[in-house]
Amino acid sequence: MNAKRFDGKVAVVTGAASGIGEAISRQLLSEGARVVAADINAERLAKLEAEFSGNLVGVVTDVTKEDAVAAMVATAVERFGGLDVAFNVAGAARAGAIVDLAESDWDFTVDLVLKGVFLSTKHEAKQMQKSGVKGAIVNISSLNAHVPMFGGSAYAAAKAGVEMFTKNAALELGRDGIRVNAILPGLVQTPLTSGMTGNEALNQDFINRIPLGRSGVPDDIASPAVFLASDAAAYVTGTSLVVDGGWEITNYPDLSKYM
Repeated sequence: MNAKRFDGKVAVVTGAASGIGEAISRQLLSEGARVVAADINAERLAKLEAEFSGNLVGVVTDVTKEDAVAAMVATAVERFGGLDVAFNVAGAARAGAIVDLAESDWDFTVDLVLKGVFLSTKHEAKQMQKSGVKGAIVNISSLNAHVPMFGGSAYAAAKAGVEMFTKNAALELGRDGIRVNAILPGLVQTPLTSGMTGNEALNQDFINRIPLGRSGVPDDIASPAVFLASDAAAYVTGTSLVVDGGWEITNYPDLSKYM
């Protein structure tokens, strides 16, 4: 790992209090970046601030609210002088079969997963344009952008939207030298997936379909995400990188028997 790869760079990471977002933040910090960590978990953000005093600032942010997202980006400018790279990780889902899914659960999932990425990219890119930074934005989509999941229609549809939104953003922002790419993780051990990985039978059903024989950990996603934001990927934009241990080339478990 190149400790100087992000020296002098300023990053914004949403969903930074745990899981993939925290792993990305830690890797960026280890490589010299200063980080604005955004999340709704104020307690966890405070602990990260204390751990990385001076190089990380936590901002309580609901990415579905435009004013909050604008304030998140403004914090990067006010505290660290600008914005060079951004990682839009925040996401969650409320599951349910289509015929039973409440409208409010659909809205919660789509707003957080898709609208949150739109609002974050919008304000991150505006700041990069304003300051003339040829920056990079990495959006976290999901394997479910390609593969359906029983009970996950809202999540899969929203993550598919994130993938196409990323391509559209790359098209529009390329003239400003701003690169936009997506990572599509498979099963990753995070607090949000504990209901799956903590179910022994279901977890084994997943593992049986992953050629590399294990679920991922947050660092498995953080490393390729950070690569896409680095100068090593300077000619990569509008792409979708599936990081799933090969799961996409097999099949998906029937989750209906676990619901």
